[in-house]
Amino acid sequence: MAVTVDQRSDVKKEEAFDPSAPPPFKLGDIRAAIPKQCWVKSPLRSLSYVFRDFSAIAALAFAAVHFDSWFLWPVYWVAQGTLFWALHVLGHDCGHGSFSDSPLLNSVVGHILHSFILVPFHGWRISHKLHHQNHGHVENDESWVPVSEKVYKNMSRTTRMLRYTLPIFSMLVYPLYLWKRSPGKEGSHFNPNSSLFTPKERNLVITSTTCWCLMLATLIALSYIFGPVSVLKVYGVPYIISVMWLDAVSYLHHHDHDEKLPWYRGKEWSYLRGGLTTIDRDYGIFNEVHHYCGTHVIHHLFPQIPHYHLVEATNAAKHVMGKYYREPKKSGAIPVHLVESLFASLKKNHYVSDTGDIVFYKTDPDLQDYAYDKTKVN
Repeated sequence: MAVTVDQRSDVKKEEAFDPSAPPPFKLGDIRAAIPKQCWVKSPLRSLSYVFRDFSAIAALAFAAVHFDSWFLWPVYWVAQGTLFWALHVLGHDCGHGSFSDSPLLNSVVGHILHSFILVPFHGWRISHKLHHQNHGHVENDESWVPVSEKVYKNMSRTTRMLRYTLPIFSMLVYPLYLWKRSPGKEGSHFNPNSSLFTPKERNLVITSTTCWCLMLATLIALSYIFGPVSVLKVYGVPYIISVMWLDAVSYLHHHDHDEKLPWYRGKEWSYLRGGLTTIDRDYGIFNEVHHYCGTHVIHHLFPQIPHYHLVEATNAAKHVMGKYYREPKKSGAIPVHLVESLFASLKKNHYVSDTGDIVFYKTDPDLQDYAYDKTKVN
């Protein structure tokens, strides 16, 4: 029997995938597919990565100071900044408790790692936990929360231009986030009396802020001893590079441009649906360097899994998620394709509607046209 045009259209509609539809599986189905060994934490293995990264950082710093060549300094900055970012990922494991089963070890190592890169460990840990508990929720999420249409339209044109047409600005906002949180949210990761924290958490925040201040004081002292330019070259520029890594990676894990990702409000949100809005990314040669942080979906659903088991867990569970799992684009040795994805996403993902329990990013045509004209001029 011949198939009519209308029938073919109906088939296409049936085959079309709606990423915002409730998934036909449960969180327990994904959990059941993950091998038992993926949940096992080895403190010795975790500490070996800390030793590896700090050894590489020390060797790079020694070599850079020894040769002191302006030809080599840019290479050092990129390599060292990438390792600083790797330290953040290990500290992130400490914050989730996936580093080890010992809260004391997690806290001690987390403070060493995060204080070294000027992150207040407990302040960040608590807000990051809030991010995981509310991932994909328009108002309650903590990381890269969408700007509402009302807030967006009240922004000055200058603010919009800086935020959406100059990626370098968006990739340097993390220190500001630590001080002031995201737009529309109040509190500071350094202030124990911030609305971010409960009274029971205040002493923890004081400890982390004190460690942060000690690291800053150390850098100031080193500037007096060796000169501010030397400290800027050895530590300052790599720190900036690490911030760019952090902002770019975290942004790309929660934004796309080819397929719009859903954001939820009210009864439409659930832990599972919110977690399925995250995206895995392939970082080429950097996958091993920054501890496979590109395997983000399984991490968001089950943050207790150590980073060294995430690839195995993802491969075992992605068949359960089906189309809700977005297979990352295969990268070459250097993930240059992600630069294009970052630019394209910033150009299209501007704000979400003030109403509706399922929303998608909308595009400001004025900014999109500006970005397009700018690329033509250049």
